[in-house]
Amino acid sequence: MRCPRCACQNDKVIDSRATKEGAGVRRRRECLQCGHRFTTHEEIIQAELKVVKRDNTREEFDPEKIRRGVEKACWKRDIAQEEIDSVVQKVCRELEADYEREVPSKDIGEHLMEALRALDKVAYIRFASVYRDFQGVDEFISEVRSIGKKDA
Repeated sequence: MRCPRCACQNDKVIDSRATKEGAGVRRRRECLQCGHRFTTHEEIIQAELKVVKRDNTREEFDPEKIRRGVEKACWKRDIAQEEIDSVVQKVCRELEADYEREVPSKDIGEHLMEALRALDKVAYIRFASVYRDFQGVDEFISEVRSIGKKDA
């Protein structure tokens, strides 16, 4: 690590601490040449996931698209922003753990529906109606009934 004051590359680590629930490390360092103390942060850089769309095209995995979908499904529901953040983080972690390079968009939708079903039934139905492309009221009613059966 290069000292920000004298640019020397010789230093020693004085203290190391985990950050962000173990997702990174904060290190306190001291330059062996000038004695300047500085802090560095290390965190894991995940391999870039690609999403395989239904038409077999590929695009970068974008957690913001997941967030927008969840926020639309939860619109005007009594759901705290922290709960939405938690769902987005949970789904992203699951996908990064389950897939190394490519994830089918179908699997993203299934993970989201599972998380939304546990969070809020109305948000789940809203998301499912768009994701599964309901064509009529019968499909809507069928999905609502299936929720009732699964919860019973």
